[in-house]
Amino acid sequence: MNLNFTEIVAFILMATATMLVLIRLLLGPGTPDRIVAGDMLSVIMTVGIAGLAIILGNVLYLDIALIYGVLSFVAVVALAHAIEGKRS
Repeated sequence: MNLNFTEIVAFILMATATMLVLIRLLLGPGTPDRIVAGDMLSVIMTVGIAGLAIILGNVLYLDIALIYGVLSFVAVVALAHAIEGKRS
């Protein structure tokens, strides 16, 4: 498995984005900031799984990425609903 320059740059950018999101997740000033950071982390992980599918040439990982993306969306909506319920 040899990675070309574009794939290496993409993985470096994803690692940088993951580090920044983790900092926001841990140090976020409020709960909404942490929820958005968690959502961004799930999006980055979904893209990472899709990139893994491309590199390995296995389409099964695309199904896994799709299921992971849907479950993370439902989780973020549930957390947003829970936060809105506290304010009312």
